[in-house]
Amino acid sequence: MAKRLFDLLISLILLLILSPVILLTSLAVILDTGFPVFYRGLRAGRGGRCFYILKLRSMIADTGQQGPGITAGSDSRVTASGRFLRQWKLDEFPQFFNVLLGEMSLVGPRPEDPRYIEHYTDEERKVLSVKPGVTGVSQILFRNEEEMLDVDDPEKYYISCIMPQKLRVDLAYVRRRTLSLDLLIIIYTVLVVLLPGKSAGICRKLLERLDGNNNIACPNQKIGT
Repeated sequence: MAKRLFDLLISLILLLILSPVILLTSLAVILDTGFPVFYRGLRAGRGGRCFYILKLRSMIADTGQQGPGITAGSDSRVTASGRFLRQWKLDEFPQFFNVLLGEMSLVGPRPEDPRYIEHYTDEERKVLSVKPGVTGVSQILFRNEEEMLDVDDPEKYYISCIMPQKLRVDLAYVRRRTLSLDLLIIIYTVLVVLLPGKSAGICRKLLERLDGNNNIACPNQKIGT
């Protein structure tokens, strides 16, 4: 109950504060590629129940559900305005409406595309016991995921390497989640976005707080950089 009240209160406040930003970024999307302004993508929520996540559209219209469910840095579907929105995570702001609807929480595991859920192990499926979050441990640690996916086969690399690592830290969050940890994750999120040069150190501290292990990374890649 406390977490739900926290989600509602903070989401309402943030939507009021960020409404001018959402309006301006919506205008940028319209001027760049026209309508629609928003993207609705299918995601797996608590208990595996699907819902439509709301984002500012950062890809060419009608291509969001075509091709892989992940986005590499060189993905041709991403628009000019979309690259800016993604860099500063501005496309994520409409997800606060998902929080108000009770489909998401402010903090939680990354909301995953249902097509990848079938690759989860029984243990990994425990992340579906809580609501996905606008931000969370894996969202912070893998904020440079698009760069990491610039490989020959992005989807295969995501499923075999990145996704298991993300699930590992999200499971650690599920086991240890508290309201105070949520507050800390929100603070870390703001710091990582505003101080990208310090993100590696912030990520290490977050990993150490969760499970004392700061050695989570994929081959030839570094997280949080």
